[in-house]
Amino acid sequence: MKHQTSYELQSVAVVDRLGLAPLATRAQRIERWAELLDRNPLRCLSALTGTEYVDPEVRERVRADGSPLTVAFDDPLLRAAGLQSDTYGEAKRFFELSDWQLHDVVCSCHAGSTMQASWAAARVRRLINGNRFFAWLRSRFLH
Repeated sequence: MKHQTSYELQSVAVVDRLGLAPLATRAQRIERWAELLDRNPLRCLSALTGTEYVDPEVRERVRADGSPLTVAFDDPLLRAAGLQSDTYGEAKRFFELSDWQLHDVVCSCHAGSTMQASWAAARVRRLINGNRFFAWLRSRFLH
């Protein structure tokens, strides 16, 4: 394999520098996920059932075809940044989320068995901006 600079490659291929943009921060990864969901806002996505009731060891492996987690995993940029699967545990690790945060996005108790992608995108964006009142309230009850 011969090493070539991106300049040299432009003579034989189209080089898309935007596709090489790093997703180094938690906020960048979460925003990318929200953008992917917003690309098809009416898409019907599968929810995960009862994530708060599943044994923690089992919950790490929970997944569903066509879920908001699948949308993230289908993206080459998120996979290149380190997303390894569309399981609950991997999304929790990669996006640096608590169980309650991820539960808020993917669980059926909030949306029913399916949800629109635009609904999921709004919940994902809320992870960046936060809902400080509910976080404070939850911390008072859990500690």
